[in-house]
Amino acid sequence: MAQSFKRSPKPTLGVEWEVGVIDPVTRDLVPRAVELIDLVNDRHSEIHFEREFLQNTVELVTGIHDSVPSAVAELHDDLEALRVGANELGLKLWASGSHPFSDFRKQPVSAKMTYAEIINRTQYWGQQMLIWGIHAHVGVSHEDRVWPIINALMTKYPHLLAPSASSPGWDGIDTGYASNRTMLYQQLPTAGMPYQFGSWQEWLNFEHDQATSGVTNHTGSMHFDIRPAAKWGTIEIRVSDATSNLRELSALVALAHCLVVYYDRKIDRGEDLPTLQPWHVAENKWRAARYGMEALVITSRDTEERWITQELDELIDELMPVAHDLDCAPELALIPEISERAAGYSRQRRLFQLEGDWKPVIDKTAAEMWELRPER
Repeated sequence: MAQSFKRSPKPTLGVEWEVGVIDPVTRDLVPRAVELIDLVNDRHSEIHFEREFLQNTVELVTGIHDSVPSAVAELHDDLEALRVGANELGLKLWASGSHPFSDFRKQPVSAKMTYAEIINRTQYWGQQMLIWGIHAHVGVSHEDRVWPIINALMTKYPHLLAPSASSPGWDGIDTGYASNRTMLYQQLPTAGMPYQFGSWQEWLNFEHDQATSGVTNHTGSMHFDIRPAAKWGTIEIRVSDATSNLRELSALVALAHCLVVYYDRKIDRGEDLPTLQPWHVAENKWRAARYGMEALVITSRDTEERWITQELDELIDELMPVAHDLDCAPELALIPEISERAAGYSRQRRLFQLEGDWKPVIDKTAAEMWELRPER
């Protein structure tokens, strides 16, 4: 049932990062996440790991922070502890939007009732969720601001997805998509784009309908790409693929943090927040998933278009004053670096085309976790 929104007096930040556990020989996913979590938590009880949908996944979860550097520093320390445990168990850590060749039929789901219910309800489509993402929670002061900000954030959907896109491979093939994860995840009946609710009351009415019809009894919650998290008083942004490394993660979390605060300040000034027609939002989502950093995106209600790289360059400049206030200017400034290096999907695709095999791609992606470190 609907929860009251726990208002956050400050734009606090929390981050969740889904990381896969792989066999260093086969490079396939292995269902040993619980064993690894228990080993590390026996030594570091203060670290917050979550057992995720699949038994091959560890979710690193930060506490509540005021800034991106603080949250990323916590993730860095947690990751180091996890690496020690993985080494002892003969495992490797790896992160990406999807695994390029693992067979979903051989990957068991975690022993959690809501997960079992999702599989029971969705069958074939739900079983395919070999996908990983980044979730950023940003505190919001009042529930009446939540949906105007979410609707505005949806106009920047490709800006949040394209730099993170890192899931070109699936079932042994190159799908041609930058983020195949995005296309897979929206198969779930409670996932995908949120409806453009006009008020908090409309959201409460929707939650009531979902509970009455039994939808949320099966799934635990709605899995929208961006959603309110009433329990924490946050907006939860779930658009981005999981990055292979903390350096790029820090840039994407900075972008998310700055965007929420940027739109929140517009409300303070009495300014209208931007929206796009739902069909334009849907088209932009698809274009970013398909083309990544090469996407041409729709930027206005008049159907004007621009290249996402142009959009990102100007957006970073526009957000930089907010970034300075939030102490994440160096992290936000890493967004153009992703384009210069080539985004994760492009790096993976290039190596696969060169080698004709996904295993070197897994090796290189796993190595990036330690090669591409945060700015500070």
